[in-house]
Amino acid sequence: MTENEAEPPKSLIPSPEKLSCWVLTNGMAGFETQGRGIAEALGLAPVMKRVSPSPPWKWMAPWGPAQPDGNIAPPWPDILIASGRQSIPYAQMIRRKSGWRTFTVVLQDPRIAPSNFDFVWAPAHDRLEGPNVLSTVVSPHRLTRARLADEAKLFAQQVTHLPRPRVAVLIGGTNSVYRLTEETAAGIARELAAIADAGAGLMVTPSRRTGERQTEILKEALKDRQAVIWDGSGPNPYFGFLGLADAVIVTCDSVNMVGEAAFTGKPVHVIELDSGQSRKEAKFRRFLDAIYATGAARPFAGRLESWVYEPLNATDEIAEAIASRFAAHRAKQAARTRPQEKKG
Repeated sequence: MTENEAEPPKSLIPSPEKLSCWVLTNGMAGFETQGRGIAEALGLAPVMKRVSPSPPWKWMAPWGPAQPDGNIAPPWPDILIASGRQSIPYAQMIRRKSGWRTFTVVLQDPRIAPSNFDFVWAPAHDRLEGPNVLSTVVSPHRLTRARLADEAKLFAQQVTHLPRPRVAVLIGGTNSVYRLTEETAAGIARELAAIADAGAGLMVTPSRRTGERQTEILKEALKDRQAVIWDGSGPNPYFGFLGLADAVIVTCDSVNMVGEAAFTGKPVHVIELDSGQSRKEAKFRRFLDAIYATGAARPFAGRLESWVYEPLNATDEIAEAIASRFAAHRAKQAARTRPQEKKG
């Protein structure tokens, strides 16, 4: 199954093929993946909508009005899934202009009152509360058991020569909170080399944020060892390696990567990078402490460990909550439009 193919619809909501759904973002991959994952879990085929407001509308989001955009026009969808600060003014506008018919879902903290929308999901580490707010430790994504199996088949031939245990190594990089310096990369490379020397086979996927020099450090350390390192060409084996792995090692800089690893049910070892002392670090710390508490993940101590836990799956939990609230929303809409019975 390719990145753009949806799974067969589920029946969380009646007649999903008759419903229209938009996923509205600023085009960032993380936002789109979460929105598409929720839509697919509901059994919907979403239309992807992207907005890119210019100043001053960009500066005023999420509080200000939506900049006119010919791409955001009626007929309004039955369900709107919006994510990211720039999408919030449009979500409010669509809800209002549809006469509150469009069921409006916001993923991530909207930075304004959740009561402006029908449903809000936010990660637990954001500490957002409200009667229409659902919080989970991990984020929604597009992974399913079937997709993991399909992706594993696509890349199985690339790793058949590797010994077991086979370890998926997911390397992120520097962001606004954490730093992956050359020195840190060298330390990670030494630990990975030691794991390979102890008999494990490594399946390594760097990211765009890893850095050219940091990636070379990893390749140099593992070049004569039982390891496969994605070179950035051809299809990304990220999900395939997760499906083929017996264990996972992942850097802490991406909530999504850690959460996707915890969906596999395989031991997740988290490499905690040095912090840049950002104010956002507290949120990451709360997330890491929370996922450690679930039993899905542990801090990486330079060696492989084995344990069992119930796989984490926020996508289905969020989709089920949306389906329940959407049913109530439709019932309320129907009651408002139902003709009053004639008296006497």
